[in-house]
Amino acid sequence: MGAPILIEVPEGVKDPIDIALLELEAGVLPITIRRTLPDGTYQDIPLIALIKPKGEER
Repeated sequence: MGAPILIEVPEGVKDPIDIALLELEAGVLPITIRRTLPDGTYQDIPLIALIKPKGEER
């Protein structure tokens, strides 16, 4: 959709989904989840806080 690539793409990787997954794993996507609470306030959660590092269980 025209968004810039935020990582160095390894040679041979051309599929946009694969590139997006690499960006997600690298933690470089500027995405925030806004969770609306029952009282009308909200909580902003950066995407990086929701992704567990490799080898770590939740």
